[in-house]
Amino acid sequence: MIQTPYLLFLGDAPDQLAAKVAQGIKDWRPENAVGQFRMKGCGADLGIADLTLEEAKAAGAQTLVIGVANRGGYISAAWKEVLVKALQMGFDVASGLHNLLRDEDELVAAARVSGRTLFDVRIPSVAYPIANGKKRTGKRCLAIGTDCSVGKMYTGLAMDAEMQKRGMKSTFRPTGQTGILITGGGVPLDAVIADFMAGAVEYLTPDNDPDHWDHIEGQGSLFHVSYSGVTMALIHGGQPDALVLAHEPTRKHMRGLPDYDLPSLQTLRDTALPIARIANPACQVVGVSVNTQHLSEDEALKYMAGIEEEMGLPTVDTYRQGAARLVDALAGL
Repeated sequence: MIQTPYLLFLGDAPDQLAAKVAQGIKDWRPENAVGQFRMKGCGADLGIADLTLEEAKAAGAQTLVIGVANRGGYISAAWKEVLVKALQMGFDVASGLHNLLRDEDELVAAARVSGRTLFDVRIPSVAYPIANGKKRTGKRCLAIGTDCSVGKMYTGLAMDAEMQKRGMKSTFRPTGQTGILITGGGVPLDAVIADFMAGAVEYLTPDNDPDHWDHIEGQGSLFHVSYSGVTMALIHGGQPDALVLAHEPTRKHMRGLPDYDLPSLQTLRDTALPIARIANPACQVVGVSVNTQHLSEDEALKYMAGIEEEMGLPTVDTYRQGAARLVDALAGL
């Protein structure tokens, strides 16, 4: 069990998006975020206290969490110096990067000498089956995006929170490192062998009560050539009854792919729905979730009103406005 509270390590993250792991923890479990640790050149800021390792330890932090999701998931030499010192000072270290803590000899040695624990969140803990495609009881909702990092996880968390508030049966089902660190469980889907990814999603979302909703954390995008495989596994393994389209309107190109434009929401809908109906012919697109963090309040409202008129679907920013209208749209499914 990863010990809380956390010191959120941002390292030298180039921008706010790169610190999405730390941002998610800060936004959804603020009580677990003692402060942030930033190195020279860091372009991200969570708006919480900047702490040294000494200050964080004095404030009660138990675990240093690597809150950066960089391309390829690597641990630099500069990061390693900080992580070794943290272990020597009595912190556990947790990471969801593909570059595993347990594969770094210096970190393993420091943890052993200090009696601390290295937590690699991105390690599948179960031998997942190959998907069988059998229909399961209960209901499932999946957010799919025009790109990576557009708010799919926030959408699922917000819808789950709204249902819990209403006394409805609901569970958020994490499929990535941030969701796992927020909730304490889930499947690190992009670390599962490809043939077993859809089966892992079936395992994560088993039979349930007829009126229970699983909110499956979305990953990647069907239109992102680097990460579309995990999205396809979520759609087929999840057998969603409902899809929510997620979008960030100021994005100039696909994340990390400057030669690729984002698809329109209409294109996303028209591409994703036939794919989803392979596994669940009754699947419907029920709403749009827009990440408007880079827009003013007036700009956001105007943009969402335009999308709603154009798409004929309830359109909200779940972080600014909550997910009530999206939950309302699930009624009758």
